[in-house]
Amino acid sequence: MRFRLLGSLEVLDADRRVDLGGAVQRAVLGYLLLHANQVVPTSRMLRALWDGQAPLTARKMVQNAVSAIRRMLAAAHEDDARATLLTRPPGYRLQIDPDAVDIHQFRRLVEQGRTAITAGSPGRGTSLLREALGLWRGRALADLVERGTMWSELAAVENERLLALEDCFDAELACGRHREITPELEILTEAEPLRERLCMQFMLALYRSGRQVDALNVYRRTRAALVEGLGIEPGRDLQRLQHMILEHDVSIQAPMLVA
Repeated sequence: MRFRLLGSLEVLDADRRVDLGGAVQRAVLGYLLLHANQVVPTSRMLRALWDGQAPLTARKMVQNAVSAIRRMLAAAHEDDARATLLTRPPGYRLQIDPDAVDIHQFRRLVEQGRTAITAGSPGRGTSLLREALGLWRGRALADLVERGTMWSELAAVENERLLALEDCFDAELACGRHREITPELEILTEAEPLRERLCMQFMLALYRSGRQVDALNVYRRTRAALVEGLGIEPGRDLQRLQHMILEHDVSIQAPMLVA
């Protein structure tokens, strides 16, 4: 079985999509997958699923969901890749091969990509990071998020995605691909106006594409968002980049690539 969290929750058994049942069952499975191979206390799950306002029947609802998930796992056609949901006081543990879960595949590829970049192979690092990012089909557990789920774990996973994107853009800038990444950076900086690293990458990509005025406009837009949204000025790195663009500093020119 394969478990997909990076988008709407999906379970595939021999490429057949498995029926995951109702909202509570999907939420229990999603939460256990986020904490795969860890014991999740029942009390913690109740707080997560009902935001601290669990009904009197909540514990029974979780028990019913666990039973249904166990039946689903037991019916898997791929016996050698079967996950197991165990009762382990004070809660439950979903025992599973990490390679069967897309979020763990994502993390493994990101680690490999960063290792390649550190070793001086930004092209190889970019390929691995793009492969990792290609596993995403939307927001993590998007179907649960649409129903109002706001787990801190989901915010952390989204931040992992953005950090991987930022690492990827740095590597692509090092490879001289500033024009190729400019459209993607434009969309992302509109969606994430407070992420200074993304804005710096967008400014650098624009400047290296001969668009100095546009790069400086991005700085002004970012500064306004930071002042209005957080009451702070841009960080030193962002301010320094603005000055370097104004002065046409040679150190921020596109890298000389060897054919």
